[in-house]
Amino acid sequence: MEKSFEPSQIESKWYAAWEAAGDFRPSGDGAPYCILLPPPNVTGTLHMGHAFQQTIMDALTRYHRMRGFRTLWQGGTDHAGIATQKIVENQLAAEGKSRHDFGRAAFVERVWDWKQESGSTITRQMRRLGASVDWSRERFTMDPGLSAAVKRVFVQWYRDGLLYRGRRLVNWDPVLMTAVSDLEVDNQEKEGSLWSIRYPAADGGEGLVVATTRPETMLGDVAVAVHPEDERYQALIGKTLKLPLSGREIPVIADDYVEREFGTGAVKITPAHDFNDWQIGARHKLAPITILTLDAKINDEAPAKYRGLDRFAARKAVLADLEAEGLLVETRKHKLQVPVSQRTDAVIEPMLTDQWFLDLTSDTRVDGKPGPGGRKAITEPALAAVQGGAIKFVPENWATTYNQWLENIQDWCVSRQLWWGHQIPAWYDEAGNIFVGEDEADALAHADVAPVGALKQDEDVLDTWFSSALWPFSTLGWPSEAPVRDERGDVVADWPQDQAFLPSAVLVTGFDIIFFWVARMVMATQYFTGRVPFREVYINAIVRDAEGQKMSKSKGNTLDPLDLIDGIDLEALVKKSTASLLIPQVREKVEKRVRKDYPDGIAAVGTDALRFTFAALATYGRTINFDLKRAEGYKAFCNKLWNAARFVLMNCETAPATAEGSALAPRTAAEKWIVARLRATLAEVEAQMKLYRFDLVAQALYEFVWNEYCDWFVELAKPALGGEDKAAAESTRHTLLYVLEAALRALHPITPFITEEIYQAVAPLLGLTQASITQRSYPRAEDLPADDAAASADIEWLRAVLTQIRRIRSEMNIAPGKAIPLLYANGSAGDRERADRFAAQLAFLARTESQRWLDAGEAEPAAAAAVVGEMKLLIPLAGLIDLGAERARLEKEIKRLDGEMTKSNAKLANFGPKTPPNVVEQEKQRVAEFANTLAALQEQSAKLGAL
Repeated sequence: MEKSFEPSQIESKWYAAWEAAGDFRPSGDGAPYCILLPPPNVTGTLHMGHAFQQTIMDALTRYHRMRGFRTLWQGGTDHAGIATQKIVENQLAAEGKSRHDFGRAAFVERVWDWKQESGSTITRQMRRLGASVDWSRERFTMDPGLSAAVKRVFVQWYRDGLLYRGRRLVNWDPVLMTAVSDLEVDNQEKEGSLWSIRYPAADGGEGLVVATTRPETMLGDVAVAVHPEDERYQALIGKTLKLPLSGREIPVIADDYVEREFGTGAVKITPAHDFNDWQIGARHKLAPITILTLDAKINDEAPAKYRGLDRFAARKAVLADLEAEGLLVETRKHKLQVPVSQRTDAVIEPMLTDQWFLDLTSDTRVDGKPGPGGRKAITEPALAAVQGGAIKFVPENWATTYNQWLENIQDWCVSRQLWWGHQIPAWYDEAGNIFVGEDEADALAHADVAPVGALKQDEDVLDTWFSSALWPFSTLGWPSEAPVRDERGDVVADWPQDQAFLPSAVLVTGFDIIFFWVARMVMATQYFTGRVPFREVYINAIVRDAEGQKMSKSKGNTLDPLDLIDGIDLEALVKKSTASLLIPQVREKVEKRVRKDYPDGIAAVGTDALRFTFAALATYGRTINFDLKRAEGYKAFCNKLWNAARFVLMNCETAPATAEGSALAPRTAAEKWIVARLRATLAEVEAQMKLYRFDLVAQALYEFVWNEYCDWFVELAKPALGGEDKAAAESTRHTLLYVLEAALRALHPITPFITEEIYQAVAPLLGLTQASITQRSYPRAEDLPADDAAASADIEWLRAVLTQIRRIRSEMNIAPGKAIPLLYANGSAGDRERADRFAAQLAFLARTESQRWLDAGEAEPAAAAAVVGEMKLLIPLAGLIDLGAERARLEKEIKRLDGEMTKSNAKLANFGPKTPPNVVEQEKQRVAEFANTLAALQEQSAKLGAL
């Protein structure tokens, strides 16, 4: 082993070796264990959320693989319809072209070319993280096998009367010109206005005043609604108003939806441009009027003077005309939630369009034919799966979120107006009849009517979430009865054989896609396979910055996991952090923060330290705060393990190699103690892994490796290694190696690279023949010798004595190498027996020049003292330190710290209300630290004064 631990030198070689050896493929005869990778967008790059989530999945995968399960981590990527099409369209725009210059087929071919060149970035980055996905079975949602599954599901749902085409209100992106899902919409709080507008009565009366945040949509109003019990408007209910600027007459209706206290208590109803208004319009049988084109311009349904105006230009024109006619009553500032497209930053427009929907709300087939109804066929089984315990959420409170969404579900809009994606397998004849099938021939074969004229396929594609909903079974080869092969002819999925991996053991995902992905996988998998897709759903926390703020490029608080692994200098970090920021003020703010937070850039911590940090942070909480200092601390943990391993190897390199599987037979009390501690640690790890408490797994392993093995057992082994008892020395060497190798295996699921590297050096000394630690079994508590309670008690006594002696040395500034006299007082017969038995170890480890018990009645000398149980430890200080010089040094230091604390208290007293809270908190922390240090120094000074 090299003298120092250099992560970059070992990480690059081991992952390639594991993959080449096929170590990630399912093997063995154990019970199946499967994890599904939430398919990242093919356009994506690894971010902190991915790294955190994938660390958890990889730890579970490696753990179960080593425990003998036939383990599959099924990976792949999502075609990301909108994101991918936008990337390629942006490339074309830079060339002065659009997709329409190419036509659909040529454009799709261009997207495939981009996918082949740039679409594997995130999977390459996953390898850097150590993700042990079975890449030989990698799937892509647009590959032939998954595309066949998509067609089969669409056709089957349609023929079962669950898919229908209808004109409904959807989220519409007027830049992309497509419907988008709720997940692709951010509701942003913005400063807006609330305008009060008078709608005159049709009979010439005063009418009433409505309040709105979107006055341009009044051109499509079909009614004004008031609360049925609002006394102000009782006389107007059923009467008509004259719509300003248009002249159309519209009714006043009564509806419980209206909030009497908001605005004027009267609400304009525009069913074609507002989701709530759509529901009201349906209840009152009001025909909607669409007044916007698909690119958000005013259409021909509006008065001529507004036609062709962009919606926001139309807003200004409408307000100006209302004011000119004396109908604009009031304008007030108003904060409102504005839906914005994640892809284009365009304000989303509710738009009435023809779309395909999956029926999730009705109790009968949408076509009225016999057969299972929508809710009964799809939604209710998904609810029953969780309520009946077939699927368990961890933490369990997320089951409530799942249930509430399904209980209030709406029909799912599955169509998108894009070219990249799964083109809907539906054809239309010249009379408008619909023909659905896996291809045109299949559609005609199942048609109820003969087509009129030529058929034309639907130009829309399916929502990306549609294919993702099939992930649990489409990745396993469904519906093909023959093995699915890749372009090289290798089998990537075999549905008859791979059904053993359904249901998978656990799905690891974020709470933000419980609605869009988790629930839909349950619905689709149950409908088409009769099984649940997974037994447990572990909802991981969301990663935030060290201060608990959401990571955002515009805040300058994002971290790239690869920068933490490899390190990055300050200037490169500044350039990277500001590269995509277009607003100068934001760029300046981000650069300032980066330079303040990372004045020296980011030092490389390596993959293992980053993974251990994620594991240590993985509680049941909703969010975790990522602090770079934690990662630096766990790099120190890796260094500690490395250095301890080097010590063990240097002291065991002359030991004869033992036979593989040779029994562990500890001889000394220290050996028996460390084996007992290993046994307890492994039991704790097994218990916490079952509960997905990765933080407690990391804590148990950290405590054992750092404190018990590296700090204590390595030290306790030294006297035996250098002693005259050859049998004890050999036994100690074997135990050092055995426990180290077991600890490496226990750590491997979290820190795979360092454990593999050290294993390669340890394995030959233990006679192990497995070429890789990945091929070793996970250590089990029950395979270790039973605990020796007496030996453990002996070592705990020895540790307590050594700890107190070292504390006295530290407090009294006694040089570590200086030999000291040690006196015992009081104590039991057991203490005397142990003091005699461990005299050699204490002399070696505590550097004592003498050890004796005070005689009965003998006065205690001037000494520093400590207590262990009933026994008193005394270290006479005469001759060990210059008492006068030490007193003077302490007094000088006490005076200095007292002055510093006085300054800090003065600062706190002068802080005003405008002082940033973090500055105040920092100064308070300084005062607390000064106070703690002063108290310790004053106590030490008092002790010296008594000598």
